[in-house]
Formats: sequence, structure tokens, C-alpha cells
Amino acid sequence: MSAISRRKALIIGASRGLGLVLANELVRRGWQVIATTRQGGGELQANADAWHGRLAVEFLEMTSPEQLDALRERLEGNDCRLDLLFVNAAIDRGDLPIHEVSTDMFTEVMTTNALSPLRALETLRGLVAPGGTVAVMSSDQGSISRNTEPGYELYKASKAALNQLMRSYATRHADDGHTKLLIDPGHNQTQLGGPGAPLIPQESIPNVVDVIEAQTGAPGLQFLDRHGESVPW
Repeated sequence: MSAISRRKALIIGASRGLGLVLANELVRRGWQVIATTRQGGGELQANADAWHGRLAVEFLEMTSPEQLDALRERLEGNDCRLDLLFVNAAIDRGDLPIHEVSTDMFTEVMTTNALSPLRALETLRGLVAPGGTVAVMSSDQGSISRNTEPGYELYKASKAALNQLMRSYATRHADDGHTKLLIDPGHNQTQLGGPGAPLIPQESIPNVVDVIEAQTGAPGLQFLDRHGESVPW
């Protein structure tokens, strides 16, 4: 078995859309992949069955610290060492101006899109091998300098918060030897992106994986698009 075929990844949030395509693309490239979902069955489990052990499914509600701890304990019990920890999670509750957003909606979106991904990284980072990569699916919607058109104020704010928290994470763990990435995959046809988006995950995700593999070992934190170009903060 080659060194490449032994690479191992954990994808948080892979039941559908970008996360599902990402898990499958990594397996196609010889990675051993663990992918999480909140519920059993579905396309992820069907793909896991088809890959004959190269794609394993774990159950996780990412917003639950207790479930994150339990996942870490299960993986530690299996002596799991990761080359890639990738967190893919986002929700959108519609295109409302911020003064029409309820406190509950604000809390839900910020918890899912910003707080929980960083909790996941902090809980699971100890599983990442020296020289490994921690990455989060972000969006150019979180770029403050590119926020020049109206709409989706809460979603944009949550992604900007995610980026800022990832910057703090990278500062706090500057000497851990991990590559740290925020990835903008572009506007894709997913449940979140809608059917009218210009991209499909089957086209954009291979580019994302190219970027991940090319950046292995790179120092510091980078905010990159699917072509490996820097996204302005």
C-alpha cells in the first residue's frame, strides 16, 4: 500500500451536498475516509457500502459538545490518526434584513455556522497527525470587503464570524504544525445554494481537493477559493 493510499480524513457533515461529494472524491484518490451524518441510511451509507470499507460512517450532531467528545473517544479508541480534519456545516434561514431576524434564528445560525465548527476543531484536533491539515468550508459571502450587494445578512455575518474565529484558532495554535485552511467552494447547486447556482459539486469539489492536497505542509492560515486563489478578508 502506498503512502498516499494510507492518508486518512475525517469529514464532519457529509450526508449530502458538498460534504458528500468531498468524501467520495477523497476516497477516489486513495484516502481512507470517515464521514459524519446526523442520521442513518441515505446516500452516504449507500456510498460507504459501495466503497467496501474505505468510507466509514459515524453519527454526530455537531452542535452537541457531548457528541463531539464521544466521537473523539471512539476514534481515539481505534488509534485514529488523521491527515485531514475537514468541517463542513452551514444553514441558511432565508433572506431577511437583520432587524427582522429573531434572536432564536440568530442564535441557531451563529451556533451552527460559526461556533460549532470551531468547537469541532478544538475537540478533534488532537487526532490530527503532525503535518496534517485542519480545514473548514467557508464562503466568499463571509468576506467583508466583498460585501457590496444586499441580501442574506445573517448568513454573511455567520461566515464572517467563522472566518474571524478561525483566525483566532490559528493564532492560538500557531505552533502546532498543522496546515489551516478556510475554503470557498463557490456558489454550488446544493440545498443551501439552490438549483440556480452556477456550479455543481461534482465539478467544484475536485478543485477543492486539489487545493487541499497542494497546501499540505503550508504554514499559517489561508482563506482560499477552489482555484487556490486568496479570498480577501
